[in-house]
Amino acid sequence: MPIRIPDALPARAQLEEENIFVMTELRAISQRIRPLRVLVLNLMPLKLDTELQLLRKLSNTPLQIEVQFMYTATHVAKNVPEGHLSSFYTTFDEVKGQHFDGLIITGAPVEKMAFEDVDYWPELCEIMDWSQTHVHSTLHICWGAQAGLYRHYGIGKYLLDEKMAGVFKHKVLKPYSPLVRGFDDYFMAPHSRHTTVSDDAIINHPDLELIATSEEAGAFIVKSKDSRNFFVMGHPEYDRDTLKNEYFRDLGKGMNPAVPKHYFPDDDPEQEPWRSWCAHGQLLYTNWLNYYVYQTTPYDLSKAGVKFTDFDRGERYLVSVVGRNQVGILAGVSSVLANLGASIDDISQDVADSSFSMSIVVRFENREVDLTAVKQFLADAGKDLGVKINLFSASI
Repeated sequence: MPIRIPDALPARAQLEEENIFVMTELRAISQRIRPLRVLVLNLMPLKLDTELQLLRKLSNTPLQIEVQFMYTATHVAKNVPEGHLSSFYTTFDEVKGQHFDGLIITGAPVEKMAFEDVDYWPELCEIMDWSQTHVHSTLHICWGAQAGLYRHYGIGKYLLDEKMAGVFKHKVLKPYSPLVRGFDDYFMAPHSRHTTVSDDAIINHPDLELIATSEEAGAFIVKSKDSRNFFVMGHPEYDRDTLKNEYFRDLGKGMNPAVPKHYFPDDDPEQEPWRSWCAHGQLLYTNWLNYYVYQTTPYDLSKAGVKFTDFDRGERYLVSVVGRNQVGILAGVSSVLANLGASIDDISQDVADSSFSMSIVVRFENREVDLTAVKQFLADAGKDLGVKINLFSASI
């Protein structure tokens, strides 16, 4: 896929050298498609490194994505040239009247502080609250995930005895979730943090699902049941040397850091580290973009983040899908609806080990649609997919 970025963004040269398809603004304006708009709130101190890492992960689907970077105006960034921020970043005040298909909130090196003691916490709360009405799907990373869980669901963090640094083995708990489609039962992922959240607090929350966890590192992937908020406790976007650079940086500061676990061969920091998380890290970002942004976001971007009951564009219909859990069912149903000319306003799903149910609110481009024919088409398609599909009126 082409990622659409400013022509002069420094990351462009490195991405092109890696044969990643980058579309400049000049070329993009000649194409007659609506790209997905993804806003990235970059809270990391080394912003250029984070830009490159995230752009790599967003670049591996057949979708066109327009990426916009944002920083917090209430915090002075010390590790990035001011000219870079003024040239390639925006502030919340400049975008708060807009809508976005996706939002990524990165981590930040402020974990030991109480959330309320972070200087930009009030601004971050405003952004997170705004995302619930102006963004279709939000991905929170590391400290950003802890902040999101605290703000939206009241789940607090607690300090670890020592920094959680290294690459850890995780188990997929919800293998039929589209978010981990293509994952192995167990996979590796990097962590670099001083705090964590309780698995039990997530499992016992009625609005959240724990998708993957680690015996050593704890909760890793969490999502809201309405598929609007996603929380990743580690850094699947990290480069091979990121943990290495963090280790030697802290060593140089006299902090006596522990050697990152399961990262260097024989735990010897003088050796070149292993990279064992890249494929699953890419899958995570690709699945989020495909199943939870592209396939469900409204074509009219002004409706992104707005519940279907909050606006009226004509008659709605409810499509109910029930059957056994299986790989590819969401993609299959989405394809069937697209063939019927139906646009999706809202989608929710309930996945168990063996059962699957999904409710989709749709509208048809042709208001004179033959509902009898549509119902028969859905019934036949359901048989092919191994599920039962029904159509109901849902107009208000």
